[in-house]
Amino acid sequence: MSILTVKNLSHGFGDRAIFNDVSFRLLKGEHIGLIGANGEGKSTFMNIITGQLEPDEGKVEWSKKVRVGYLDQHAVLERGMTIRDVLKGAFQYLFDMESEMNQIYEKMAEATPEELEEMLEEVGTIQDSLTNNDFYVIDSKVEEIARGLGLDDVGLDRDVQDLSGGQRTKVLLAKLLLEKPDILLLDEPTNYLDEQHIEWLKRYLQEYENAFILISHDIPFLNSVINLIYHMENQELNRYVGDYDNFMQVYEVKKQQLEAAYKKQQQEIADLKDFVARNKARVSTRNMAMSRQKKLDKMEVIELAQEKPKPEFNFKEARTSSKLIFQTNDLVIGYDEPLSKPLNLRMERGQKIALVGANGIGKTTLLKSILGEIKPISGSVERGEYQHIGYFEQEVKTANYNTCIEEVWNEFPGFNQAEVRAALAKCGLTTKHIESKVEVLSGGEKAKVRLCKLINNETNILVLDEPTNHLDVDAKDELKRALKAYKGTVLIICHEPEFYRDVVTDVWNCETWTTKVF
Repeated sequence: MSILTVKNLSHGFGDRAIFNDVSFRLLKGEHIGLIGANGEGKSTFMNIITGQLEPDEGKVEWSKKVRVGYLDQHAVLERGMTIRDVLKGAFQYLFDMESEMNQIYEKMAEATPEELEEMLEEVGTIQDSLTNNDFYVIDSKVEEIARGLGLDDVGLDRDVQDLSGGQRTKVLLAKLLLEKPDILLLDEPTNYLDEQHIEWLKRYLQEYENAFILISHDIPFLNSVINLIYHMENQELNRYVGDYDNFMQVYEVKKQQLEAAYKKQQQEIADLKDFVARNKARVSTRNMAMSRQKKLDKMEVIELAQEKPKPEFNFKEARTSSKLIFQTNDLVIGYDEPLSKPLNLRMERGQKIALVGANGIGKTTLLKSILGEIKPISGSVERGEYQHIGYFEQEVKTANYNTCIEEVWNEFPGFNQAEVRAALAKCGLTTKHIESKVEVLSGGEKAKVRLCKLINNETNILVLDEPTNHLDVDAKDELKRALKAYKGTVLIICHEPEFYRDVVTDVWNCETWTTKVF
């Protein structure tokens, strides 16, 4: 049975087309991976099917009474609400049913025998719904999901406004999973999740009975949970049975077949045009020439999709730094309360270190304390000399209404416009992206603009906080290659072992220093 039907969908922003006459059907129990390069429209598609965005053309039809759950990372969490309050909000519809049932009980005292019979039947139906939807074990359900995503470590009575970006995402994801909708819509759910909880989510989705659509650039995670791929490219949406690896094999074969057919047809067109040109003037061969011209006119010409620019990241390197990068002396990090034990750490030139561990234990706080952006609670940081630091922040929350050209030009006023455009194009952005405002770009495109500024500044130390969040497969592979080739020092926070394993010389597990209980 079809849960969702999308018919002849077309949409664009300004003169930039995203979809052209796209159709899609979602059946009960399907586990779909929605894939495509940054900017191909995956999140736009999610926004259209959830009704947050009106398409230019086409229809979106959900089957009746279907419950849809969408992981919206921009949802508002109000101050004064605890994590427990938000998670119990997943069962609001059940609390409403209980309230309705209690109102019916109150009315029973004044009911006629016929009304009483109807009321008892209605109460019985509500009672069954409450039981079947785990209403009487809500607290244990909340605690089970919270434990799986590590929220019990944070504290279920903590105010949601005091959470980090990663913890906030976990709360929204936990609420969504508790709602047990008929279909889950997950847009990059592993961003801000640590390895342990990505593993838990993987097991949860493997056993999930209902349908889901998952956007993810984490290929091992994607491969382990989906059974269908929908590939978004060049304004089209194409369906492939199987996982990502299977999709890649079929996609490459189709691409090669199309290229071969294109070459063959181009040769045929050239031959026909040549024959027409040579023979249309001669009376004896004019009819044959006209026949070939008709064939040319009727021919459905094969068009190859325009090749998307592949990103190319080459970090500009500054003069060598001193041997000491930083040394901490009994450093205690935190804001109002300590997040770490006293730390005595040392990093030297040429080291490439990954900081790993659960969210909320202070990895970003440690980076900012080392960089001098926030004051430690106690202790000190000694930094070496001749340091040219490139810092990639995890998330930039402020809205940015500059165009991509203005954004990079402000950073490099000595560049001319051609150099600015070339720098952005090297990061895998098309002309349409380059001329757009940063605010309307996808998460991956925004990251590429920030990387453009980073690679064009001369550095000898790179400090990177979750740089792979939102990046598509090509960009991630290229960033990995560039970091391996970089001769400077790297300090990186990352939850993807497949990414950092071949890049770093050392891995520091921050869970061994934290004051949090695990």
